[in-house]
Amino acid sequence: MVEVPVKLYMERVLKVAHQAVRPMAQLSTAAKNKVLLAVADRLAEQEEEISQLNERDVKAAGKSLEGENKDRVKEAVDRVRLKTDDLKQMSEDLRRIADLPDPVGEVASMQQRPNGMQVSRVRAPIGVIGVISEFGPRVMTQSVAMCLKSGNVCVYRGGPEWLQTSTKLAELWMAAAKEAGVPAEGLTFIERPEKEAAIEMFRQSKWIDGLIVKGNASLRKAIVEQSRIPILCHDFGVSVMYIDAEADLPLAQNIVVNSKVQEVTADNSIDTLLVHQATARPLVPALIRRLLDEFKVEVRACPKTVSLIGAQSFTSYKIVQEATNEDYAQQFLSPLLAIKVVNTFDEAMDHMAQYGPTHTAAIVTRDYANAMRFTRETDAAAVLVNASTRLHDGEEFGMGGQIGVSTGRTHARGPIALEQLTCEKYVVMGTGQLRHPHPVPVTYEDAIMLKRPS
Repeated sequence: MVEVPVKLYMERVLKVAHQAVRPMAQLSTAAKNKVLLAVADRLAEQEEEISQLNERDVKAAGKSLEGENKDRVKEAVDRVRLKTDDLKQMSEDLRRIADLPDPVGEVASMQQRPNGMQVSRVRAPIGVIGVISEFGPRVMTQSVAMCLKSGNVCVYRGGPEWLQTSTKLAELWMAAAKEAGVPAEGLTFIERPEKEAAIEMFRQSKWIDGLIVKGNASLRKAIVEQSRIPILCHDFGVSVMYIDAEADLPLAQNIVVNSKVQEVTADNSIDTLLVHQATARPLVPALIRRLLDEFKVEVRACPKTVSLIGAQSFTSYKIVQEATNEDYAQQFLSPLLAIKVVNTFDEAMDHMAQYGPTHTAAIVTRDYANAMRFTRETDAAAVLVNASTRLHDGEEFGMGGQIGVSTGRTHARGPIALEQLTCEKYVVMGTGQLRHPHPVPVTYEDAIMLKRPS
């Protein structure tokens, strides 16, 4: 049997998925929640089978990269592997999303016009959301659940290296959707593993209304530059923390450590640390030693930082290197941190402006004026004062979770949760109002002419 070409396959699948836009938008909250809770139950019931399939994917991923760099192999395997309690956490994610208010039909604003007409802004699904993800099962679960709860058609394309796990999870979703009366095309899972399948997704502007990209920096950059479809979320940008001249040093050290090492592969894990010269000497040497000794974080340091930690320390710690301009623009997603000592607050602000876009920015300070200025002037998806950058998250912000973070300036910025997966439409209620021509304003010259005798 001859396999259908990828382009033709994708066109067929997406055309059928697009036909589900209207029925998905009309789904009741009860039907959506029924699917979410059913999948949550089945994840628990079939934990052993899912774990076995995942272990096969892990072995296959490791085998396919034999002879490659060890760090690359570890990163690839970690992306695929279901960690301890992941399935339990996935079930909890689904139950939490089911508990959230349904955003579809929510009235964002309402006003009564002088003619008695009532004008409202009402939330509605965006339509077909394409998700291209290199990440594992938990990201898949959150993505599909968020699209479903917001009334959107979800077209999901996961990484081919965990195909057995994703196929099993897709079966759970499809079975639960069928039982709840949800259109089968409303949850579409791309079965073709070829790279061309992902490429076709961001070319099909006729059938997809918005894209969410979850993966490494090169994937996100390529899609952002080439996509014909609006990108709703791509998690790109550098996360930066600035330690001000007026900072509580123990507090600053704890916030830096949490921001960097709590989950080094997270998008909101800090990439660059800027330290005011007034606090650098008492803070930086101790902080670097803690990062190196306790957490094995590789440090890229500016010349001032190198001089602060001393020549002996610098040579003894092989994982401290001098920073380059490229380091300051890098979203590391790994145990790497660039550190720079700055002379002034303005130099810190200039640095962030130069090496943006900024994903998350934080300041540690006791100076209220500097804190407020930082929040006003920093161009980032989220700005935090005296708090860890790891808190830039939909769940932590009280949004019930997120599908990712957008650092762009259109549609939505920051965590992309249920509300951000909807758009607004105007709904007007009238009682027979008609539009009449407005009176034409009379200019001064016209008024003079009117008064002249003929």
